[in-house]
Amino acid sequence: MADQRTPQEYRSGHDPRTLRDALGCFATGVTVVTCLSEDGTPAGLTVNSFTSVSLDPPLLLVCVAKPAASAVALTEASHFAVNVLQTGQQPASIRFSTRDEDRFGTTPWACGEAGAPILKDSLGVFECERHAVYDGGDHHILVGRVIKASFDASLDPLLYFRGRYRRLHFD
Repeated sequence: MADQRTPQEYRSGHDPRTLRDALGCFATGVTVVTCLSEDGTPAGLTVNSFTSVSLDPPLLLVCVAKPAASAVALTEASHFAVNVLQTGQQPASIRFSTRDEDRFGTTPWACGEAGAPILKDSLGVFECERHAVYDGGDHHILVGRVIKASFDASLDPLLYFRGRYRRLHFD
């Protein structure tokens, strides 16, 4: 991480770590994107590049790193789910961000209406039908049409800021 006392600058062609640190100044929620692979095996990974695209039609997008173990399954699946994590799910976020072969083994889940794995106790869940996949440099931009959304307003979101997990604090 860059020295926090000195303003940092990134320019095209410079150290990508500086760009990553600059992007880390934007606090995000944390999601786990899941699907069933072609052979029926659950697949998923931690993603913090997630946003709404449109309300009519209801579209969202997530960005999936091309080298990720679950990238092929996620970009080829007809349906996927975006599980928005709450503060108690930090261990799941860490597990789904590693190359652990059994990410679902210790994470409680069930199949959603469209067949994608839904992580139990998530703050929110968006069940999606694949709408489009676009090239985004070293990532795939996966656009989904939301077919069902659910959330628990009593839970607090898991946040990620400057390379660390954070909690939302109210005044």
